[in-house]
Amino acid sequence: MNHLLRSRAPITDSGWELIDEEARSRLTAALAARKIVDFAGPFGWEHSASNLGRTTEIAVTPVDGVSALQRKVLPFVELRADFTIRLAELRDHDRGSPDVDLGELDDAAHRMAIAENVSVFHGWREAGITGIAEASPHPTQPLGEVPDSFPRAVAAAVELLLQTGIGGPYALALGREQYSAVVATAEHGGYPLLDHLRKILDGPVLWAPGVSGAVVATLRGGDFRFECGQDFAIGYDHHDSEVVHAYIQESFSFVVATPDAAVSLSA
Repeated sequence: MNHLLRSRAPITDSGWELIDEEARSRLTAALAARKIVDFAGPFGWEHSASNLGRTTEIAVTPVDGVSALQRKVLPFVELRADFTIRLAELRDHDRGSPDVDLGELDDAAHRMAIAENVSVFHGWREAGITGIAEASPHPTQPLGEVPDSFPRAVAAAVELLLQTGIGGPYALALGREQYSAVVATAEHGGYPLLDHLRKILDGPVLWAPGVSGAVVATLRGGDFRFECGQDFAIGYDHHDSEVVHAYIQESFSFVVATPDAAVSLSA
């Protein structure tokens, strides 16, 4: 038995397979940050910090004539979103029902994806995480008020990166509203705006719920590091005669190694 306590839940193996697959499908589409950064791990639930490779001097030591340095680390943060599933729905699944109500699980998975995206792109000061957009020293590029103006802003961002010596290909992470506008828009002559942006980037355009505006970042590797302790997993909390209380959990840290490897685009 591990810390997730799944064996204590009144859920069959088939039920757990359904829950895991539902969470996986909801998370995969929304986890835009993982499509851009270097992913390391998962290293396990017991992994607690990332090595920053730096030290601070300790002025006082136990013995004269001995110096000391203390290693700097970035502690992992744990994210958790609770949800419930009705036991009646799980019993119906075991009977073969194709339409089990997992609405609360879907909402919890979406909240977790947004929390991770926000942490990586915009930072989380209380957790010691600096985001890609806030770390960038480049001037923020205005996207403009209409989707037809997006290619000019994205091209300007790519040019800024090239001038800094940051090679491509590049990815564009678009906030929810901006992505919807791009998908629904065709440029003059009927050429899809989405395809135009991909040609400028030589890379993907990503739906990134939680992102404010947009971010253009290189995909060359080595610039952004996401360390995962426990990857997304479903755990059991408790249950009564009608409802199972469960949760989605992950642990991670994030470090920007090259601040000028991305450009923020304002909405």
